[in-house]
Amino acid sequence: MLALTNARRAENGCGALAWDGGLAGVAQAHSADMAGRDYFSHATPEGVDPFQRAAGAGQTAYAENIAAGQSSAAAVMDGWMTSEGHRANILNCSLTRLGVGVGYGGSYGIYWTQLFG
Repeated sequence: MLALTNARRAENGCGALAWDGGLAGVAQAHSADMAGRDYFSHATPEGVDPFQRAAGAGQTAYAENIAAGQSSAAAVMDGWMTSEGHRANILNCSLTRLGVGVGYGGSYGIYWTQLFG
């Protein structure tokens, strides 16, 4: 997912994102939570948003992309690039770090989260 994201950024004049293990931990936890509790949202059922989740883990996040049901990172990226908001996050050249998480289960079978710093 990092390589796919950086390829799209390079095609559009943005620098590469660096992998961020802290953001990846937060993204992984959110994907696993969506799968485990069978919901699909940027906010948890309790209303905790991506920025609050990141801060609670000592991280700073500026944007989040989520997807569900796609069986490959390439399919997720194709979907995000055709969505105005998701594409804007990917192509925001001021963002410099990325963490990714994937969770399995729930109604969609697979849940994806990109968390940008």
